Amino acid sequence: MNRAVRRRPALATTALALLCALSLTACTGGPVPATGKARAADPASRPDLKPFYGQRLQWTECATDGYECARLTVPRDYARPGNGRTFELPVARAAATGPARRIGSLVYNPGGPGAGGAGSLEEGMDESFGAAVRARFDIVSFDPRGVGGSVPALTCEPAEAEAEAEEAEAGAEETSEEASDAVAPLYPRTEADRSAAASGARTAAEDCEEHSGPILRHVGTEDAARDLDVLRAALGERELTYLGWSYGTSLGTSYAEQFPRRVRAMVLDGAIDPSLDWRQRVISQSAGFRRSVDDYAEQCAEIAGDSCPGASPQEIRALIERLYQRAEREPLPVAEDSTYAEYGGMDATAVLDAVSMAMYTPEDQWEPLSEALREADQGDATKLGALDDEEETEEETEEGTEDPGTAEEKHEEQEEQEEDETPEPPADNGDAALTAVNCLDVPHPRSLRPYWDALAPADQAAGVYGTAGVTAELTCRDWPSGGRSPHRVDAEGVPPVLVVGTTGDPATPYEESVSLAEQFPQGMLLTYEGLGHTAYGRGGACVTAKVDAYLVKRERVRPGATC
Repeated sequence: MNRAVRRRPALATTALALLCALSLTACTGGPVPATGKARAADPASRPDLKPFYGQRLQWTECATDGYECARLTVPRDYARPGNGRTFELPVARAAATGPARRIGSLVYNPGGPGAGGAGSLEEGMDESFGAAVRARFDIVSFDPRGVGGSVPALTCEPAEAEAEAEEAEAGAEETSEEASDAVAPLYPRTEADRSAAASGARTAAEDCEEHSGPILRHVGTEDAARDLDVLRAALGERELTYLGWSYGTSLGTSYAEQFPRRVRAMVLDGAIDPSLDWRQRVISQSAGFRRSVDDYAEQCAEIAGDSCPGASPQEIRALIERLYQRAEREPLPVAEDSTYAEYGGMDATAVLDAVSMAMYTPEDQWEPLSEALREADQGDATKLGALDDEEETEEETEEGTEDPGTAEEKHEEQEEQEEDETPEPPADNGDAALTAVNCLDVPHPRSLRPYWDALAPADQAAGVYGTAGVTAELTCRDWPSGGRSPHRVDAEGVPPVLVVGTTGDPATPYEESVSLAEQFPQGMLLTYEGLGHTAYGRGGACVTAKVDAYLVKRERVRPGATC
């Protein structure tokens, strides 16, 4: 259940994008052999995949000086790679600074799902890597299928003309009383609130199906991991050296399960535990955000100084709670030029989103958050709504879930009849990709009762962060399901994998990194004792040195290693 996007020099995200009624879960998304011993033959040897594995990237200068760009072609459906339907994926690289000692290519994923890797590299993401790694490796990334510059790309938004017509129709029918009733509570307790939440989630799913239907079932993490192996081959690498932040750990885990003997070295920073089901994921991440907000209240003065919106942790907590309560009654006022002005201000979910997002990089975000909270409490939430203006907005079938095999059979018949085109995606389709990948990857109940049953435990574990998280999962109720259930890692034959966990991580709680490291054969855990999301690139020289030594020399990290 995460949404994390790595950018230079550290990280930017949309934190709890669950507050936009999006599901925030991530794991692997399709059928995989149950044991390593039964794995299929190397796909590169399949005649129908040889055209893809045999391609070589044609590098040209990117729009940004110092980087090279190319495009990778992958099959849309790996079960039918010869049907002519493909994705074309942008790829970018920064050449090794010490070419005489170059080891090869290092591929990274910045997070998400929904983050474009090629664009992040052109924005300077290579600077997040240590000097030793930049000297020995070409730093490479790509936009996953359906994301960013992928062709085709996901969109859940109607075309501009259609959107304008819908807005006009909605405006003609909406009364002021209805607009007032539209303020969504963080904990939907009444039947009316729950009905509105379910209806909104259903509409979101229907919009995605309408505008990206032909590709929705082909953007899961397992297929993206297969693309990663095609990229490895196109780069001319016999084995993959990989680093994944946040959601990128799910992509790396899936790759290790499918291609364990193709891994040279793998770092998974800010890990996601694939053994958790949708409800466990919600509670895990929501509790992480709640703890981080408590950390903010306790340590605000230490990091943000005089800008803190209260003289004590108790005052800060009370102010945040007061804003949530106000915003549930009526949206908080913003200036006319605010992005929230068209919605009448910031509702409770928007406020919760802004507070949660600031937990990712305390060193950068706690001071502006503090100033924004103070002004919001005084009646102007403009700064609170603008905190992310410079950032990119970024399981076996359970009882009550649809049989994914049946759904796939139905869709194959439908897909044959549909045009092989999707509407032009928006400039940033991260939200659509976030929804699509998360909902496809993790099985969700089809009936409403499991969601309502999860509210009270989520409230007990994480307060409004938990209940808002449960409500966000409703979008996935009406989504096509992948074929993979929650599971422990099955990657027999993979070399030692390094998992990095941050003790105060809000989005990928430390406990999940501990669990993932234990699940990998010879898994290693590096603990960063600090606040914020992920560690490599922002956790200091100790983290950099240990990760770099592993990537370059494959030096093992000793048990109990801490920075």
